[in-house]
Amino acid sequence: MHALALVVALTFSAELGLALPDRGIFPDLDGTVTLAPPATVAAPRLRADAQHGLVTLYDGDDPLTVWRARVPADLRGATRAEVLPRLELAPAALAALRAATTDATPVVVGAPPRREDRDGDGIVDRLDILVGAKKLLANGAKYIERYVSISYPGGDVPRSEGVCSDTVIRALRNAGIDLQKEVHVDILAAPKAYPMVEKVDASINHRRVKTLLPWFQRHFATLPKGTPYRPGDVVFFDTFPSKSGPDHLGVVSDRAAPSGQLFVINNWTDGATDAEMDLFSFVPVTHHFRAR
Repeated sequence: MHALALVVALTFSAELGLALPDRGIFPDLDGTVTLAPPATVAAPRLRADAQHGLVTLYDGDDPLTVWRARVPADLRGATRAEVLPRLELAPAALAALRAATTDATPVVVGAPPRREDRDGDGIVDRLDILVGAKKLLANGAKYIERYVSISYPGGDVPRSEGVCSDTVIRALRNAGIDLQKEVHVDILAAPKAYPMVEKVDASINHRRVKTLLPWFQRHFATLPKGTPYRPGDVVFFDTFPSKSGPDHLGVVSDRAAPSGQLFVINNWTDGATDAEMDLFSFVPVTHHFRAR
C-alpha cells in the first residue's frame, strides 16, 4: 500500500473504527467481521445512513454488503456522483463501492425502516443475520449434541458448543429475532402447524431442524428452486436421502466457494466447529428462505 494511503487507512481506523455498529450476539467479536464486496451487481442501489454511520449496497432490493462510514446528514436528493466524494470510508471500501456503482446508481438517504432492521442498529436483517453467522466463525463452537435446560426468552447453550440449529438460532438472534421465543409462541398459537412436537419445551423445540422448518415456512419468504442464493439466506439440506425431509441447515455466506457457489456457514457434525463449507456442491437443498 502507498505510504499516504496507509496513513489515511490507519487514521480512519483509529478515529472511526472499522467494526460495524452491530447490536447483537457476542459483542467481543464485532471487530472480527468484515463483509466481502460482491463480484457483480446487476442493479446497484445505495443507502447512505448518517444516523448509524453506514453505507449499504443493494442489488435491486437485495442487500449485498454494508460498510462503516462517516455520512453527512444533508445528502437528501443528492446523486451518487455528489454523495461518494462526501463519504468517509476506508480506502478499500470506497474502491469497492466505486467499482460496483455508476453515476446513475440511485441513492436512498436515511436509516432503513424497522421492518427491515428489527434491532434498529442500521444493519438490515438479512445482512445482520450474515454478520451474526460470521461472528460464529470466530467463536468456533464445537459440535456437541445434547439437551441443555436454558433460560427463556433469550436462552442459549454455552457459546463453546452447539449444533447446526444453534448456528442459525444465533445468527438470527444477531438481527433481533429470538427463535427460542418465536418458535415457542408459534407452537402455542398454532399447534397444528407443529405435529412433530410431542412436548412443548422452550429449551429444545427451537433447536430441532424439523421444528424449525414450519416456523420458517410461516414467517420467512419461501424461495422457489433455482432462486439465486444471497448472503444471509437460510437453507435447509437433506444429508440422509434415505430419510424424508431436511436434517441440516445453515446460513449462506458472502464468500464464493471453490465450486463458484457461495459458502454456507454451518456446524456440520461430531468433531466439527462452525465453519464455511461448500455445501451447495454436494448436499441436496430442500428449502430456501429469506428474511422478508
